[in-house]
Amino acid sequence: MIGENIRTILTELPSGVSLVAVSKFHPVEALMEAYRAGQRLFGENRPQELFAKVPLMPPDTRWHFIGHLQTNKLKMVLPYVVMVQSVDSVHLLQSINSWCLSAGKVMDVLLELHLGAEQTKHGLTEAGIREILSDEWPGVRFRGLMGMATNTDDQDVVRADFRRISALFRALREDYPGLEAFDQLSIGMSGDWRLAVAEGSTIVRIGTSIFGEREY
Repeated sequence: MIGENIRTILTELPSGVSLVAVSKFHPVEALMEAYRAGQRLFGENRPQELFAKVPLMPPDTRWHFIGHLQTNKLKMVLPYVVMVQSVDSVHLLQSINSWCLSAGKVMDVLLELHLGAEQTKHGLTEAGIREILSDEWPGVRFRGLMGMATNTDDQDVVRADFRRISALFRALREDYPGLEAFDQLSIGMSGDWRLAVAEGSTIVRIGTSIFGEREY
């Protein structure tokens, strides 16, 4: 079933849009079923769970961290992921930058935009993102933006949220031409990824539509 779900989604995804299989709360057996179907890119949002799963998966598995990351958990995440999608504060970015400089590596990151519709969500303001991009961060490589739409069944609201994030993404690419690798927009999850793709998403984060409901 997991493999069939992945193949169905991939038939709908346009060329150039990457699928991150959101594997949080699902056992390694489920991840391996996805792996056998050809999926190599997985997303986790808890450092402890990522740290536990990495050695149990094949070495060509690639990982994105997609949740709120506390700075005291960096060592459980940064050595193993190819991207942190959820940079939601200057403090976190500073910590990632410092860790990477000490480790002699550069980390791909997405800056998470907070839309303001839900106060419980983490994220940066548009002004904060521009301030960040105006500084030098030798330990990170800015790849683009990440965002989540308002949690609602109103597709017009969701579409408007995605359009706002996409518009900012395009504006930043124009305003900061020196950021040559700033080419990724991660919006869209199981319930709204088709809308996200229509609005320019290059990465979709899909969990439930692949793995089913969480087991714990």
